Amino acid sequence: MRTGAKVKSQIGNLACYVGLILVGLACIYPALWVVMSSFRPGTALYSEQLIPTTFTLQHYKELFDTYPFAQWFVNTLKVAFFTMIFSTCLVTITGYVFSKFRFRGRKNLMLSLLVIGMFPGFMSMIAVYILLMQLHLLDTHFSLILVYSAGAPMGFLYVKSYFDTIPQSLIDAARIDGAGHFTVFRSIMLPLSKPMLVFIALTSFTGGFVDFIFANMVLSTPEKQTLAVGLFKIVQGKFATEFTLFAAGCVLVAVPLTLLFVVLQRFLVEGLTAGAEKG
Repeated sequence: MRTGAKVKSQIGNLACYVGLILVGLACIYPALWVVMSSFRPGTALYSEQLIPTTFTLQHYKELFDTYPFAQWFVNTLKVAFFTMIFSTCLVTITGYVFSKFRFRGRKNLMLSLLVIGMFPGFMSMIAVYILLMQLHLLDTHFSLILVYSAGAPMGFLYVKSYFDTIPQSLIDAARIDGAGHFTVFRSIMLPLSKPMLVFIALTSFTGGFVDFIFANMVLSTPEKQTLAVGLFKIVQGKFATEFTLFAAGCVLVAVPLTLLFVVLQRFLVEGLTAGAEKG
């Protein structure tokens, strides 16, 4: 009986591993196809073989020679960086308030934010566009940073759940020693919340880095466009034929994000696990 159960367990584990391998291949193969296409001569994305017979760096060179790709990269980094800074500050403050403060209407306000956050962001784009137009902020990077950061507190629940795991006794001891709310937040909550801070900062940076819909609606000057908008314009402007050039741009876009995830992976997993345990 025990031998049969052990065999069944081994078969189950083997099936899980095979399933994970298949899922991994399904995820890696399209990305590998794009990478190989960026080194393939010509303009067609389709090919009968994954690895090209000849390799070329012409597509990467053309990105910088023909298009303001370097400027697009700088614009995207600027928008993503400041979005990360402001979003992280707003989200952590909002999560701290809902976690450690008790005030009238607290639960109703949290419920309202959660319900509003369930609606797709594009539903409010027309209203946001009109507001930005009236404020003369269209075609500016500040408008992107402002909108991305203003919507960040909708994700306060992760931070609140993490702050709920920090013992209240630490805060009470600091209050007895005369610490105010800002001191408690800066000296106790933030140092104990590094994994969650990294998680929020990374997701905020990624959101601002890869966004296309809102950036395409707001930015019109080619030199002010971000990478997502610029790469779309490349394909659109070339009558949808420069797919290998587009693939080269996608590879360069993925490099900084991949490096960030590799470097911060440990903190990212800790932040997600801590938030899930309490939530």
